[in-house]
Amino acid sequence: MGNITPHAEPDHLVVTAASLEQGMAWVEDRLGISMAPRIGGEHVRLGTHNALMSLGPGFYLEVIAINPEAPPPSRARWFALDALPAGAAPRLAHWVARTGDIHAALQASTIQPGIVEEMSRGKLHWLITIAADGALQCDGALPSLIQWQSEPHPAAALPELGCRLERLALEHPQAQRIGESLEAIGLRDHRIALRDAPAARLSAAIATPHGVRVLD
Repeated sequence: MGNITPHAEPDHLVVTAASLEQGMAWVEDRLGISMAPRIGGEHVRLGTHNALMSLGPGFYLEVIAINPEAPPPSRARWFALDALPAGAAPRLAHWVARTGDIHAALQASTIQPGIVEEMSRGKLHWLITIAADGALQCDGALPSLIQWQSEPHPAAALPELGCRLERLALEHPQAQRIGESLEAIGLRDHRIALRDAPAARLSAAIATPHGVRVLD
């Protein structure tokens, strides 16, 4: 028997911010949707905390920031949070792809997104790729890989807000290499649009009850 091609699909969008409050306010302003009451928690190991918003079954948006009340971690924080300048504006910085076999997907990927780390938050347990220096591979255009080890998926616990991802546009000077890596891990989703461009840029068109709004 030949090797089985891995399968992956979009899991969540990542908005980084200098503070959780600023990030949530930015999302609410852009989408016209309230994130209150906050649903999320703390990542004790990495000194961060987050807030989640449903984008439909099996998919959500995460706002993440350094937790000012947590002690500094012994390693670099994920999602390049250590590199955020003071007062940095919130932005759509990254996205994460879900797979049923993270080790197989990592081996198949033609661009390495990091090493597999064990993470947990409350009753949630998962494996995720994180670069040793916390940086985002390909400026955030290449997704981190995640494998959930607990059930149900986090999106199942989030209120239905009538929001859905319509399109995730990825622009990058190495778009072809990124596309080859997505193909290698079995990620084929009509909502993902990859385009060659002089500089990296991510933008998400999200259908809301108020019409289509854009996060970038």
